[in-house]
Amino acid sequence: MKNNLSSSSTKLILLHPYIQKQGSSNRLWLLAFISFFTLAFLLTLIYTRESITATTVAAATATTGSSSNPQLSSSVIRALVHYASNSNNSDHMSLTDIKQISDVLQKCRNPCNFLVFGLTPETLLWKALNHNGRTVFIDENRYYAAYIEEKYPEIEAYDVQYTTKITEAKELIAAVKEQVFNDCRPVQNLLFSECKLGLNDLPNQFYEVDWDVILVDGPRGYWPEAPGRMSAIFTAGVLARSKNGGNSKTHIFVHDFNQKVDRATSDEFLCRENLVKSKDMLGHFILERMDANVFQFCRSNHTSKSASSSSS
Repeated sequence: MKNNLSSSSTKLILLHPYIQKQGSSNRLWLLAFISFFTLAFLLTLIYTRESITATTVAAATATTGSSSNPQLSSSVIRALVHYASNSNNSDHMSLTDIKQISDVLQKCRNPCNFLVFGLTPETLLWKALNHNGRTVFIDENRYYAAYIEEKYPEIEAYDVQYTTKITEAKELIAAVKEQVFNDCRPVQNLLFSECKLGLNDLPNQFYEVDWDVILVDGPRGYWPEAPGRMSAIFTAGVLARSKNGGNSKTHIFVHDFNQKVDRATSDEFLCRENLVKSKDMLGHFILERMDANVFQFCRSNHTSKSASSSSS
């Protein structure tokens, strides 16, 4: 009897597997929904913050009137020029000379392309004054150029091998006149030139730049065997006349303009009619871009190749 009672009162409860799976599946869907909502919220928050930041920066820029290429203030420029010209280094330029170059750099409408022949005590000054522009230095001493670039990584300098001598100045100028219709043309890409006074061993991209300001303050030229500045002056004149774009005018400064060879070479390839100022030890020329069919450097002797051929 006891056994019958026990068997009749016992109940067997079975849980169907589907019930357990259904509860687990609901929890997974809930977790996925919460994760998706959280991710969407975070992405929206990040995007909103970036948009607000960009808008704030743009508004600040518009308010202050600043541009992507802000210029140095006049007070900073005056301070740089003052301290550079009052250095105890006897090789420094005078205040008068430095100010002439500084004034031209500050008048560039766009960031200037500034080419400097010679690494001098003013190297860092030129780089600073041409704020946001490109300043390139060319020097005869490869070791000094490498040293400057290592010490001042912001300086872009190249070395070049000069093959000229001061004692050969007259012969070299005469050779240019003989080749004025060929390798020594006033308008050409010097990269492909064999003119004795043309510099053609610089990086290819160097010849594609439209230089706005060029300063000839090297190489050395104070003794007979020194290379002199004939090549630098000739190259500067050709680069100015051969510009493809940008400003049609190029300012060329020749330092130590009181030196006989430098003045004579400038007369030949930069031309007296382009000399706008000569003060202290600096000559200031302004050259215009020239037509490729003109084969004389100076306006007083301008002629075309065809005209020359017909007259002969």
